[in-house]
Amino acid sequence: MHLLTLIWLAQEPSWGSSGAGSIENITVGTYPPAVVLPARPPAELLVNPWDIVLCSSGTLIACENALVVLVIWQNPVLRAPMFLLIGSLALADLLAGLGLVLHFTFAYLLRSDSAQLLTVGLVVASFSASVFSLLAITIDRYLSLYYALTYNSERTAAFTYTMLVLLWGVSLCLGLLPVTGVNCLGQEVNCSVVWPLTKNNIAVLSISFLLLFGLMLQLYMQICKIVMRHAHQIALQHHFLATSPHYVTTRKGVSTLAIILGTFAACWMPFTIYSLIADYTYPPLYTYATLVPATYNSVINPVIYAFRNQEIQKALWLVCCGCIPASVAQRARTPSDV
Repeated sequence: MHLLTLIWLAQEPSWGSSGAGSIENITVGTYPPAVVLPARPPAELLVNPWDIVLCSSGTLIACENALVVLVIWQNPVLRAPMFLLIGSLALADLLAGLGLVLHFTFAYLLRSDSAQLLTVGLVVASFSASVFSLLAITIDRYLSLYYALTYNSERTAAFTYTMLVLLWGVSLCLGLLPVTGVNCLGQEVNCSVVWPLTKNNIAVLSISFLLLFGLMLQLYMQICKIVMRHAHQIALQHHFLATSPHYVTTRKGVSTLAIILGTFAACWMPFTIYSLIADYTYPPLYTYATLVPATYNSVINPVIYAFRNQEIQKALWLVCCGCIPASVAQRARTPSDV
């Protein structure tokens, strides 16, 4: 999805010209440096600070999510549908982080146009898979509450595998957009704020994101209704609605859902809206300013979806120190862990 975010918008970097004492700047709307400028010695290359920020974010994203993928991969007990979806999210974010780092490497060190197109495609596909995985997790949480009695059946596992195949298939197709020639090369006026995607490409991706966000919002509202209704029924049985421990933890669970959705919107919405209204003539600074927060969503995802999970916490403790603290082993799962 608009995740395609990599503002490799051909704008920046800059090269200092040797001997002439002048500096040639490439601005948004032009083509990548290796396309429009002759090759220059690497020592003369000036690095855009924003690209350093994106590369640093990519490194953090890759390391953080690699830990989640490793833990889930090495623990056979983490094979339930919920953990498969969390693993899909972590894998997507891991690939997105690697894509950010590789793009920086190819743009500034190797300066290969074809390699840059491939890394842009990787980032587009990875961020798309990340957003689709978030939707799949939301659907899974809704089904686990709505069909609580039959949720652990084989049908649920088959449905989960189907979602995984579909979300990665669609994401890979989106990642092919900049690689297969569906781009603005040679047609500068058609460029979006994300090189080499066209304005039509970015519009479709942004609108798709808004639709997915609307669907997630609707599902989380339904989850809140179900959780609150169950908590209300349990609390009435104890005759202490407002002071029931279960009711209190349920309210925390609803707050957690609000934080999850709010964080997702805060990270991605600015870039989504900006990519719809802007074009290649807008200053690159605006694209970077909205893109960088979007990448932070992949930093936050492991904290929200993986590290808070009790089973993954146990696996992490085993990996890190070979033991499980009593406080972690004995903690019961509550509605706030939704």
